[in-house]
Amino acid sequence: MYNERKRNMKMKKNNNILKFGLPKGSLQESTFKMLRKAGFNISVSSRSYFPSIDDNEIECVLLRAQEMSRYVEQGALDCGITGNDWILENGSKVEKIADLVYAKQSLMPVRWVFAVPESSSMRSVRDLKGKLIATELVNATKKFLKKKKVNAEVEFSWGATEVKVASNLVDAIVELTETGRSLRANKLRIIDTLCTSTTQFIANKSSYKNSWKKEKINNLKLLLNGAIAAEGKVGLKMNVCDKNLNKLLKVVSALRNPTISKLSKPGWVALEVVINESIVRKIIPSLKANGAEGIIEYALNKLIY
Repeated sequence: MYNERKRNMKMKKNNNILKFGLPKGSLQESTFKMLRKAGFNISVSSRSYFPSIDDNEIECVLLRAQEMSRYVEQGALDCGITGNDWILENGSKVEKIADLVYAKQSLMPVRWVFAVPESSSMRSVRDLKGKLIATELVNATKKFLKKKKVNAEVEFSWGATEVKVASNLVDAIVELTETGRSLRANKLRIIDTLCTSTTQFIANKSSYKNSWKKEKINNLKLLLNGAIAAEGKVGLKMNVCDKNLNKLLKVVSALRNPTISKLSKPGWVALEVVINESIVRKIIPSLKANGAEGIIEYALNKLIY
């Protein structure tokens, strides 16, 4: 009886662990920064694939973003962070929990594009008929070409894809880009876009049906979205005399819902507002000129609407 109870307790303990996949590589630093702003103390040594996190109900593992959706779909992981492009490439059936677009970081939207040499006569995807295309996104490229009724050969590229078309090893490439600057530097020209991709927080469908894991995942979503919403924003707090309040409100009228509260000193209120960090240096002199005193600027980690 004791051993059975001990075994049941162990099973319950294991069920109350969320296996969380984090992307290793280009997304790693931005993901860790986002999690720290969300309130988690997370770190990993250079030799480890298992980050430590100050939540004993979460187990983290580092995996390439390219593989993440497969392991989440299979149930080896309960949830994970990866690109929508790799979900598309793997054909993974997962629960999409949140779109993580993190300003000023590498979690911004990116595009997978068809590119050819600048000197090429090819102007559209239809001109790729019978041509050889190199890419990491093989399955998605084949599906796109099939939809366009273009019969071309697609081969997997292990990297340095831009060099292959410049060296005449292939006729075209499908490559990841944000601004197109690197493609232009390699004298390549974009002829079409395969897809636009954003970073996704995903979950295993069965895990998301488990009430405990669903709540844990949704709490993570709330905190991550809060960290993203706060990116690039700061809080401003100031004291204002009643007679100057209307002038101050005109200054901050374009901002979202300022908070006004009475101070212990008669005839004075405290005004607090969240604004974009980029306009702070422009608005503070105007606030001061219109009667604001004791202006405090403070950083934000999370902004929950």
